[in-house]
Amino acid sequence: MLQQLRGMSQVASGNATSQAAAPAGGGFASELQRSLGRINAAQERAYGQAEAFELGKPGVALNDVMIDLQKANVSFQTGVQVRNRLVAAYQEMMNMPV
Repeated sequence: MLQQLRGMSQVASGNATSQAAAPAGGGFASELQRSLGRINAAQERAYGQAEAFELGKPGVALNDVMIDLQKANVSFQTGVQVRNRLVAAYQEMMNMPV
């Protein structure tokens, strides 16, 4: 991750000599997309376990369901905070005098 940030910093500052110096994987947008996918997967897994527990399927413990639901909630709240920071940064850039 640190290497990706350094690579992006070099590209943004113009120190990179070619596009090969840019980090592989598509950059910030693709990483954001993957993060949203992981958040969605965590929520679906947690809700699936909760449903299985409610239906009384064997092998599904309440404590595992509660932990997975809390993990999904923390992931979602983190995603919301990242979104809020991105919106604030965008608004700050739009208000800069040109």
